[in-house]
Amino acid sequence: MSQGDVIKGDTHASWLTLYRAPALGPLQQRALLDIFKSPAQILSAGTSVLKQHGLKAQTLKYLKQPDLEAIEADIKWLNQPRHHLVTYFDKTYPPLLKEIPDAPIVLFIVGDPEVLQSVQLGIVGSRNPSPGGKQIARAFAEQLAQLGITITSGMALGIDYCSHLGALDAKGRTIAILGNGLDIIYPARHKALAERIIDNGALVSEFPPGTPPLAENFPRRNRIISGLTAGILVVEAAQRSGSLITARYAMEQGREVFAIPGSIHNPLARGCHALIKQGAKLVETVQDILEESGVLMHAIAGLPNECKIPEYNINSLDEEYKLLLDNIAYEHVSVDKLIERTGLTADTVSSMLLILEIRGMVSSFPGGLYARIS
Repeated sequence: MSQGDVIKGDTHASWLTLYRAPALGPLQQRALLDIFKSPAQILSAGTSVLKQHGLKAQTLKYLKQPDLEAIEADIKWLNQPRHHLVTYFDKTYPPLLKEIPDAPIVLFIVGDPEVLQSVQLGIVGSRNPSPGGKQIARAFAEQLAQLGITITSGMALGIDYCSHLGALDAKGRTIAILGNGLDIIYPARHKALAERIIDNGALVSEFPPGTPPLAENFPRRNRIISGLTAGILVVEAAQRSGSLITARYAMEQGREVFAIPGSIHNPLARGCHALIKQGAKLVETVQDILEESGVLMHAIAGLPNECKIPEYNINSLDEEYKLLLDNIAYEHVSVDKLIERTGLTADTVSSMLLILEIRGMVSSFPGGLYARIS
């Protein structure tokens, strides 16, 4: 590939050249596109003209002498099956992401690029969640995916992993945003999950192939998770965590933020409680999310009744859930009484009650009381 090939037309090569330019972030890239209207026009502009727009010397040098070897490697990767590059001007570029000021000008995708156009909810949380947190993330993701909402997360350990699984359990769509090049599956143990996501959605990254999962990449990744979605649900998070960075981005981007409360003694609930204090919606059921988000409610408004929030019956539960439900009367009963009746631990009973409430089988009442409603 010659330098002339790189700057000829609005090809992938011209987009990749602009994207790879050093000392040139998304804001400047977008500003240049507003002025010159295409990457090819930027690359063909004279150095003196480009210098007037505040470009640094190393950027100017690169735009005239790009790293053709790296760009060729990108294009070789793109030529593989199910590999795509969505550029800022493409019709398939997600419209919500386009609204954020530092939207990336290119997205690398493995899977179905059309899924980026779907209505999405982001679910994030701790990499080391409690057993209850895992159950809650999976249950919320499953139920939302059954309603046709795409579940977007970061394919990290813990809550991210459970969220993707929940969507896949429902045979729904899910998107994983990675903080590295898509030729690398990180964490490596999620290779099988990544294949399932590709078959039912997409892996997405703004980072070109060969980019390792460096710590500084993940905050950038998080702004894309929030930017793509109608809102972010935080399941469990410590007071200092990447999940709270995602939630902060969501607030700045005008997205809805939802948080699931927990015990005041659980350090993984403190991040969620802090978000609630800052105005996040306290969530106990999927219905709480739908009632707060006009975008999500509109997305499911046209569904036939049989596709809406599913009803569960006792035969669909495992034995511990059946035991707990059998001991919940249609009159109010306390958590302590349920622990006494079932022999289950307090944490187990609390997390199971939340799952049963999500499924519409029990309801909570003031004073920590529960009653069966189905």
